[in-house]
Amino acid sequence: MEKQFDILKANRLLILKLIDNYSLEQLNKIHAGFNNNIAWNIGHLLVTQQILCYKFSGLPMYISDKIIEKYRKGTVPENDMTAQELEFIKSQLLQLVDQFETDYKSGMFKSFTSYTTSANVTLNSISDAIEFNNFHEGIHYGYILAIKNNL
Repeated sequence: MEKQFDILKANRLLILKLIDNYSLEQLNKIHAGFNNNIAWNIGHLLVTQQILCYKFSGLPMYISDKIIEKYRKGTVPENDMTAQELEFIKSQLLQLVDQFETDYKSGMFKSFTSYTTSANVTLNSISDAIEFNNFHEGIHYGYILAIKNNL
């Protein structure tokens, strides 16, 4: 499973490097043909990992309900992300990967409620959730690249 954590961290480092060159205004811009923006995508990654891995394992999540409601599956940007919110999300992208790996190695993930994703993949264990989350993050990295090409 260590490789899965390496993949997750590598993807998030790529995203952080990519967004470092853009203004908040650029990150919040919704381009024609897109339902969301780069800012929403990075918030969505943070929220989805917490839901898939912690919520379905019956564990408390490390992010607020406010952030979850704003970036969960099925949402779109209703307001621009603030500079403060962006800094918080950026700081959590790597910090929560480290926390997740620590929690996983400590044996916290003892149970899991099966969940069928919108990609019609049924997750039956924390291992399934970790692997699917990496797939999901790759999809959104692709979306971020596509949006970037319109900046």
